[in-house]
Amino acid sequence: MTFDLANIVGLIGSAIMVVAFAYSNIARPMNLVLFNVLNLAGAALLISSLVVHFNLASMALEIVWAIIAFFGLVSALRRRA
Repeated sequence: MTFDLANIVGLIGSAIMVVAFAYSNIARPMNLVLFNVLNLAGAALLISSLVVHFNLASMALEIVWAIIAFFGLVSALRRRA
């Protein structure tokens, strides 16, 4: 594996998603806006990395992850308003 920009972006995306997962297991009460923003940002970075280094299974997972995070974010923002 080379450490090109796409791989660095993907690693940052992965790190953000791990932070979101850790946050969901530690925080009480959990801020759903923050949680979904982190997941959406991580998925977006991973998708951009996968555009360069394509893997169908990973791309499908990240697209679904991003969709779920997007709708979770919309729902959390509606509840706040």
